[in-house]
Amino acid sequence: MRLEPRTGRCGGRLAFWAAVAGMAASLSLPARAQEDRSPRCVPPQSAAQAQAPPPTSASPVPSQNLNPPASPAPAATPAPAATAPAAPVVPPGSRKLGAEVDVGGQPAWTDTGLDIQPGDKVTVTASGQVSYTGKSCGPEGLPRGWLDLIRSLPVNAAGTGALIGKIGGDDNEVPFLLGASKEITAAHGGRLYLGLNQTGNDSAEGSFHAKISIAPGKAAGAGPAAAAVKLDPELLRQIPRRVVDAQGSPGDMVNFLLVGTEDKVTAAFEAAGWVQVDRTNQEAVLHAVLATLSKEAYVQMPMSELYLFGRAQDYGLARAEPAVVVAQRHHLRLWKTPLTMNGQTVWAGAATHDLGFEKDQRTGGITHHIDPAVDDEREFVGQTLNATGLLSGLDHATPADPLQGDFQTATGGSFHSDGRVLVLVLK
Repeated sequence: MRLEPRTGRCGGRLAFWAAVAGMAASLSLPARAQEDRSPRCVPPQSAAQAQAPPPTSASPVPSQNLNPPASPAPAATPAPAATAPAAPVVPPGSRKLGAEVDVGGQPAWTDTGLDIQPGDKVTVTASGQVSYTGKSCGPEGLPRGWLDLIRSLPVNAAGTGALIGKIGGDDNEVPFLLGASKEITAAHGGRLYLGLNQTGNDSAEGSFHAKISIAPGKAAGAGPAAAAVKLDPELLRQIPRRVVDAQGSPGDMVNFLLVGTEDKVTAAFEAAGWVQVDRTNQEAVLHAVLATLSKEAYVQMPMSELYLFGRAQDYGLARAEPAVVVAQRHHLRLWKTPLTMNGQTVWAGAATHDLGFEKDQRTGGITHHIDPAVDDEREFVGQTLNATGLLSGLDHATPADPLQGDFQTATGGSFHSDGRVLVLVLK
């Protein structure tokens, strides 16, 4: 998948969904849920205008490495910091290079007992059958049906019951299809788990018997962990603390920075399981209908435009569960800044987690309700990118004017933060 930069857009969400509904109805397809968020068109905002007013209250907290002590969010329990992918270092010849396991519907993930190293070639072959309410399938899974349009399957493009795998025990790891036979080259290290492509409500009878073999790669052994980042405080000072909406009102917090070329940035997000949202309503209509025809859940729903450095986001990315994609999704907006670090472009990001809907206090319409604990979403972005093995640096920095405490979004929602910004450097 090649991610293309998004461009500014205006137009009505209602018109988009009306078009989708009309096309779906003409094809006798099931109606799709809608996102009702009003996009806006605005003249460019300057970086200075994007600055939020200084917080009215703050209380001291320790910071990490890069800055003097600052203060924490009073109401939030900080999420665990993103950690480097765990790939144990083992002497040559001392680790297991093969195993056979039976994989059924419970537990959700079966531990193979095999520790994968970066660069390993892992081959999995499987046999057997599982059944769901009388419908049986092999490791390739059941053929996709209309129900799969609204099911939250771990691997969206695969059928129910297919054999899938993941490297690492973290819930943020991106699962992949294995089927009856698959060879993969590991990008990062960790324990190998196998499972079935099913929802938490599915109950499978039977199991698959999987045989796994490992051919150590040239990059075998644990790569260096993502190191601390030495960030110039002056660079951080030049990045606004918040984005703005169409009327110039302060919106989401800028809570992470990413350093790397555009190609590396898009490749890293793709590897971490993020998808670029559609840029226009017209594009989204076509994408939604094509997804419906292929019986895949549509997860690239457009998001509204917010502004930083005088322009709308360059990329909008989402990581969503298809069954609740309209109401709930992890999403972020990304801007290319005019700044560089060690000769590489610095990107500024604002990440939030949509939990449902609420009333837009400006317009009286419906908008997304975000999780107020935006620090948790900051850490989620770091964890998903770090799991790819593509980061060389990961750290937190506290600006001289941190957003610490409780704040309101442009739509009237609220969030709180400890004020730190996550800094990620790509290899």
